[in-house]
Amino acid sequence: MTQITVAALQLGFSDNVDRNIANVSRLVREAHARGAQVILPPELFEGEYFCRVEEEGLFANARPTAEHPSVLAMQALAAELKVWIPTSFFEADGPHHYNSLAMIDPDGKVAGVYRKSHIPDGPGYEEKFYFRPGNTGFKVWDGPDRTTLGVGVCWDQWYPETARAMMLMGADVLFYPTAIGSEPHDDSLDTARLWRRAMVGHAVSNVVPVVAANRVGTEHGQTFYGTSFITDERGDILAELDREEEGVITATLDLDRVKRHRAAFGFFRDRRPELYGRLVEDR
Repeated sequence: MTQITVAALQLGFSDNVDRNIANVSRLVREAHARGAQVILPPELFEGEYFCRVEEEGLFANARPTAEHPSVLAMQALAAELKVWIPTSFFEADGPHHYNSLAMIDPDGKVAGVYRKSHIPDGPGYEEKFYFRPGNTGFKVWDGPDRTTLGVGVCWDQWYPETARAMMLMGADVLFYPTAIGSEPHDDSLDTARLWRRAMVGHAVSNVVPVVAANRVGTEHGQTFYGTSFITDERGDILAELDREEEGVITATLDLDRVKRHRAAFGFFRDRRPELYGRLVEDR
């Protein structure tokens, strides 16, 4: 039987990088103590969600993968605890900047970097000012017990193409680190339930467990709504947090059962790729 235990972390962040990394590290240790093998922190956990404004001075916070404090800290922790930590960070690559994720393995090595493919642009989420669209393509990673881990970053999670692409690459579990909350242009718009429904839909239509980690707290008037969760391959919630609490959720997934269910549903058997050309047209 192939089982893995996964975790999502939920917490608030300040402008103190060292404190943020220490708080994430504390929750990583808690998740490990609960048996988690793959531990997912939220998106861009080194600081506040800076993309709410366009400020050129903030580019100075980006670092190359090998120098970024979040990546270095999670490398040391992963090597100590022998866990996988998908680590979101603000990457500088020469003159270019990306919203990136380093998959850190139990040896503390960066197994590779994924650069966020879909970049949002709107009030409170002005990421196109800071980030180029990712040029890595979607990626999957070797995980515990010969499993395969797929990771998208925040805005990627709204796109069924992201989930399906990772599934066709062999993903056994999908992970989404996130920073999402209130919409400054419309106080009446609460996307929390939409956010969850979108990812639960990926779980159901791909017959795959999904792990989502969001931040909480209010940063300069922008409130992040948490509600991090883990769902099984049928979209049933296995663990969740509310809109305000900080903490860890874990779940143990039976991936042999997941594969049986996926085969039985026939979604991949019945695909008709020859009919899907319209999906890759840009108009």
